[in-house]
Amino acid sequence: MAKTYEEINDKIKKGKAVVVTAEEMIAVVKEKGVRAAAKDVDVVTTGTFGPMCSSGAFINVGHTKPKMKITKGTLNGVPVYCGLAAVDLYVGATEAAEDDPLNRVFPGEFRYGGGHVIEDLVAGKDVRFVASAYGTDCYPRKELDTLLNIKDLNEAILLNPRNAYQNYNVAVNAHGKRPIYTYMGILRPNIGNANYCSAGQLSPLLNDPHYRTIGIGTRIFLGGAVGHVIWQGTQHNPGVPRTDGGVPKGGAGTLAVAGDLKQMSTEFIRGASFRGYGVSLGVGLGVPIPIIDEEMAKFTAVSDADITAPITDYSVAYPEASGGPIGEVTYSELRTGRITINGKEVPTGAISSYPKARKIAATLKAWIEAGKFLLTEPIAPLPAAESGYKFGPLKERKK
Repeated sequence: MAKTYEEINDKIKKGKAVVVTAEEMIAVVKEKGVRAAAKDVDVVTTGTFGPMCSSGAFINVGHTKPKMKITKGTLNGVPVYCGLAAVDLYVGATEAAEDDPLNRVFPGEFRYGGGHVIEDLVAGKDVRFVASAYGTDCYPRKELDTLLNIKDLNEAILLNPRNAYQNYNVAVNAHGKRPIYTYMGILRPNIGNANYCSAGQLSPLLNDPHYRTIGIGTRIFLGGAVGHVIWQGTQHNPGVPRTDGGVPKGGAGTLAVAGDLKQMSTEFIRGASFRGYGVSLGVGLGVPIPIIDEEMAKFTAVSDADITAPITDYSVAYPEASGGPIGEVTYSELRTGRITINGKEVPTGAISSYPKARKIAATLKAWIEAGKFLLTEPIAPLPAAESGYKFGPLKERKK
């Protein structure tokens, strides 16, 4: 038995499609079996929300009078990249404010950065834009100090090179004698806590482990609006070890995504500060998965008990890029709030939000059921394990 995208979209248009969230699909398959679930269910919706550092926004501010070829600029004191065309800018989520002391006063607080600028734009707030240029015959203006509002921008595009990691590390501090400050939060010495960041059974790529339906052109929920997958994300690494069910045992696939920032919501786009580390952007992302056959029904019934994550030491092994995991743990164990590592009971904490992931999956389900969101068949697949595509370390070479 197989279904096509066209058949599923026709059912969506007629209001007859059966749509469930990935969380609900677990119970459907348990009750009915894979074959019946594949026949009855048309779409499974997924969701994830958490800090996604490799994110940012392209904006076009429009031409000044007289015209200006912007070479340096800040938004609310945060440097923006201007090495594009005259008035095209890129706001990076992890860029700190110019006057931030960073970690000179350790641990730094990193109260405001690129992620917060993006949130302020989405919120409809005015942001101060200060720019300079060297001046040319066709672009003579050299200075600008003005307020910008997203409604006045020609374009505002969220364009994130790496989002929605397919599984990730559980971070601990195994050898440090003091707390360490990381993008996975504060980690206490002597494995005093364990932090993780994944929606597990709701996470998009964990419900399509071999990228059969998620690829270039896939229409998605992004930041509260409609977006698209535009490429494999940076550090996409499909060839990692997997379980017998195909679930990667560590960080694997990633997505590069884009969408209209003007349509997004601060409920799903939030600036984030990590003490002692830096700034980031919390992004909400959801992907609808068409149940085209029994295999996809099986994949989308993956549960937290089926997904393991590597326990990784962020005091030595991670920063020094040495050694492997010190253990592994399932997401069902992580979500109990306590796990056991080397015989020691350790509290766990999530830096991603499962309730928001659940809301994203439910919202996407409602859009599809209302006929407001159709599925798109990818124009090209993401590189899978058999492609040989992999992410590797920098190869340093002497001059």
